[in-house]
Amino acid sequence: MSELLPVPGARSYTGVERAAVLMMLVGEEEAATILQKLEPEEVRQLGAAMFKVADVSEQEVEDVLDDFVGRARARTDIGFDPRPRIEAVMNRALGPEKADSVLARIIPPEAACEIELLDWLDATEIAAMIEKEHPQIAAVLIANLDPAVAGQVLELLPDAIQPEILHRVARLGPITPEAVETLKQMLANRAHGGAKSQGVTLGGTREAAKILQGARKATEQRVMPKLFKIDKEVARAIEEQMFVFDNLLDMDDKNLGTLIRNIDGDILTRALKGVDEAARNRILGCMSARAADGIRDEMEARGPMKMSEVLEAQKAMIQTARALAKDGTIQMGGGEDDYV
Repeated sequence: MSELLPVPGARSYTGVERAAVLMMLVGEEEAATILQKLEPEEVRQLGAAMFKVADVSEQEVEDVLDDFVGRARARTDIGFDPRPRIEAVMNRALGPEKADSVLARIIPPEAACEIELLDWLDATEIAAMIEKEHPQIAAVLIANLDPAVAGQVLELLPDAIQPEILHRVARLGPITPEAVETLKQMLANRAHGGAKSQGVTLGGTREAAKILQGARKATEQRVMPKLFKIDKEVARAIEEQMFVFDNLLDMDDKNLGTLIRNIDGDILTRALKGVDEAARNRILGCMSARAADGIRDEMEARGPMKMSEVLEAQKAMIQTARALAKDGTIQMGGGEDDYV
């Protein structure tokens, strides 16, 4: 929900509280219609705010309404779903067959699989719901979650099944619409109180890596060794996805400087060809002025470079960083979630 601007002289309401005042003024049916358009977290925030503004004064109500009307008049972009109108225009102009062909190429991809009920449950409820399910079902459901929530759910599941579920997330592929509908029905029964011819794709090593990043460091340290025993290739791919070149910039100057001193000049030169000026200056700033000037001169002298060479050099830097972190020479990241 967008924040409403404070009104001079009015009680200091937050944007959500000002929206709550408006909600208290409309009828129950209109309020319910508005709530249906909001995300779960927005509903929770707005509902809590409605209790806080129960003692709003008449003048404050007028101020909120004046502000709302002013902002509404100034608003020129009215959001709507353009798809029905575009489809109608295409069908009239091109005919059904040609229109379908064009629309298939231009319509933005939708979310592959949405099990909306999951948005309304917290991590504890979801974990309890899927704990006794087959790991494949648990993997599909976890892959539907925001990575941070998915990491919490993974932590709450029994230690013994965490590696297998993460492995299945990494290996997920096409999921038929029928299977998705079955999962939705299962959730509906448990929680109570697209194109038809195509399946959807979920998971992958990148998604598995995001889920593990959403969990605590201790979970990663426990799960990854077991995952390597299950499938070395998948475990290695997840490990690579968990730390990318940009993450090197999160290190402090001392650790970044130690890393750079352990990187061959040729590798550093090639790696820095593929980053923006700010990132380049951040890394070169941890070197002596003479050494940094030498790297810059070498980069300029080499001219254009193949992206594959740049990525290979960046990967080599990441591998060196992980090796140094494992033996305790440097720390990557910060706080409890350092890569060590």
